[in-house]
Order: sequence, then C-alpha cells, then structure tokens
Amino acid sequence: MILPIYIYGQPVLRKVAEDIPEDFPGLNDLIKDMFETLTESDGVGLAAPQIGKAIRLAVIDLDVLSDDFPEYKDFRKAYINPHIVEYDDSETEAMEEGCLSLPAIHEKVVRPTRIRVSYLDEDMQPHDEWVDGYLARVMQHEFDHLDGKMFIDRISSLRKQLIR
Repeated sequence: MILPIYIYGQPVLRKVAEDIPEDFPGLNDLIKDMFETLTESDGVGLAAPQIGKAIRLAVIDLDVLSDDFPEYKDFRKAYINPHIVEYDDSETEAMEEGCLSLPAIHEKVVRPTRIRVSYLDEDMQPHDEWVDGYLARVMQHEFDHLDGKMFIDRISSLRKQLIR
C-alpha cells in the first residue's frame, strides 16, 4: 500500500522517534508498505516520521543506483531502532541532498563519509558496523529524521531563510 508522505511543517517530522518493541504489531507489513511508497516516490530512503509514525524505522533502497554503482545491486534494507553510535570526522564531503518531505528543494550538505551504526534487521537481529560512502550519507539523512532533524538543519542560516 502506498502511504502518504508528510511534508515539511508537519509536527511529526520534528519529534524524536521512539524505539520499536519486538512485538510491534504489523511491523513486516509496515516495512513492505514503506518500500512500496519509496519505490513509487523515486527515492532512496524513507523514515517512519515521513509517513506520520514517530518510531525508529527507516528503509533504504540503493538498487536504483546499481547501474552506476554495481556494489548496490539488490541493496534493499530495513533498519529497526537504528542509531549512529560514532562519526568519523576525519573526512567529510559536501553533496547535494533532497528529501521526499521537502519536494523540489536540493542543497549541498557536508557530512562525514564514515559512521558507525547499530540497528536491528528485519529478523530483529542486532548489528553494529562501520559504514562508508554513499550509504553512510543516506543513513545519516534518514536517521536524522528519527531524531527530529531534516537536512535543511545542516545548511547555512542564510540558505534556510531563502528556502522558507
């Protein structure tokens, strides 16, 4: 089922999301619906607050980039209760980002190129790993949503004023 995407200004986008209990009802269906919504929206990532749910859940689909980045072939993952544990600030990169909750707005955002994340997969198995490259950027963008932040919070105040 395609879910409505909440647009900038909706209070749920500024809430800190809550961890999901292991017995969360309908979690697998919600993940499936989020992937369908993401595919329909031509995005690479979607966080639960963007569909009106203040829970720590994000889906990422990088398979759409696999023609240019073969390492992302068949990459479709759900992240349950994800947290960024550590940032490796030794190398950062500025790259243009967009967001399904801010249609038609794209800005350069500086982010670390490597992060350490912890999360549960769809089988509720724990993971703690270092991630780098484009996946690290997408994770930072989506996991920001779970902390009530959006990419425009990471740009200059002048650019923010122009967007408003």
